[in-house]
Amino acid sequence: MNPETIRRELLALADPEYREFQCKLMPDYNPHRVMGVRMPVLRKYAAGLSKGPDADCFLDSLPHFYYEENNLHGLLLERKKDYREVIRRLEAFLPQVDNWATCDLLSPNVFAKHHPELWEQIPLWLTDAHPYTVRFGLGMLMSHFLEEDFTPAVLQRAGEIRREEYYIRMMQAWLFATALAKQWEAALPWLTEEKLEIWVHNKTIQKAVESRRITPEQKKLLRSLRRKQG
Repeated sequence: MNPETIRRELLALADPEYREFQCKLMPDYNPHRVMGVRMPVLRKYAAGLSKGPDADCFLDSLPHFYYEENNLHGLLLERKKDYREVIRRLEAFLPQVDNWATCDLLSPNVFAKHHPELWEQIPLWLTDAHPYTVRFGLGMLMSHFLEEDFTPAVLQRAGEIRREEYYIRMMQAWLFATALAKQWEAALPWLTEEKLEIWVHNKTIQKAVESRRITPEQKKLLRSLRRKQG
């Protein structure tokens, strides 16, 4: 089954109403590149495709045109068990990622067993010119290094990024808000000492205050740390 056949099968799974909903979630994305395949349907399709040789053929067929094709690509990478192969394929795929949803979907399962190698890899993503590659690197820091393998260097890596792109700053804030829930003592000084860029600082507080994992007492303190713009 070649990539064109896969595309036709995905189009046959599309839901016009869901397509309309999905386009509203990504107002800056070209609607002609959205099919409207629901994520549970796409996951089921990826599970079946991953069991045969057609998966690698599809992964080799970059670039893709449709949003769902990129998401399928990410779901197939998620199932790969060879760490080096995943990194190699990510190097080809990440420059093609052009929206936050596809970026945040990317979460290879094999990374959980390769934290030392992943820790060395992440700085290469964080310093990349492509904004969604940077966002992906931040997401991997947040997913894999805020619990058992946490060190203050995790926050240092995330906090030293100074970029203007909205989707990078949002992921920085998400990471620091999550760190406040999981590593309060280490994360709080980034706010009390005003180490973050002001927009990221205030967005971190907003997201943390909205979290159920932050206590009322902690939220009260966080609200007092808001900074005035300009």
